[in-house]
Parts: sequence; structure tokens; C-alpha cells
Amino acid sequence: MILTTKGRYAVTAVIDLCEILGSNAAPRAVRLESIAERQGISLAYLEQIFSNLKKSDIVDSKKGPGGGYFLKKEAKDITISEIIVATGENIKMTSCSIGEKSACGSIKDELGSKCKTHKLWKGLENNIHDYLGSISILDAVNNDYV
Repeated sequence: MILTTKGRYAVTAVIDLCEILGSNAAPRAVRLESIAERQGISLAYLEQIFSNLKKSDIVDSKKGPGGGYFLKKEAKDITISEIIVATGENIKMTSCSIGEKSACGSIKDELGSKCKTHKLWKGLENNIHDYLGSISILDAVNNDYV
């Protein structure tokens, strides 16, 4: 699995956002500039990431003085997997596709037969997805996962 910086930075930035917001009852907003500075991530890159996160209803924003981004749901209800998927990243271990050369080097027929290792990598993919889907942002903030 190749997880690009987009997925990793998205998770890092949402964890940072959650830590800054804390458990305050009154919703506050955090400016992306402050996350970019703390995490050493390009502001332009964060803007792209947060645009995707906003479209996926993970975060929302408010404009003006005191504006910025905030979590749209409680941190305990947002999973790592949800964030990665929202950025357009795939948790995909197989590279098989009908009619093209597969990851194992064999040519598949028109019937769509899978390479010999397809089931193996698909199982790993499912386990990774389940694992990341079982960890909430709150778990990550509290370092409460295995």
C-alpha cells in the first residue's frame, strides 16, 4: 500500500485541529495557517486537503475574524479511514485490472480472472481498512489504540 503525503497530512492536520480545539463546549475555529506552521505542512496543500474534508462533512469552516476550521462531528465519531478516504486516497493493495498486466506479471483473460495473489492482497487491504476504521481521531489524540 502506498499512502501518499495527502492521506498522512490529512490525518495529522485533523489530529492537530482536535488537540487545539480540545473538549471546549463552545465551538471554536482554527486557522489553517497555525496548523501549517505547527506541522510543517504547506498552507496551499492544507487548503486542498481541507476542501476535501469539508466536502466529506468531516470539518466545516467559518469566515471572518475568529474564523477557520472546526470539526463537524465529535472526534470520537471520525475515523482515520474516513479521513483518508475523504482525501481521495485508496487503501488498495491490489493493482489488478481486467485486460491489463497484473501486479504478479501474468496477463488476465477477458473473463476477468484474478492473479494468484489477488485474494491475499485483498484480505490485507480489508484488514488495513478495518484497522484504520476502528481508530477514531479521539483515540489518536489520546494515543489510545493498538
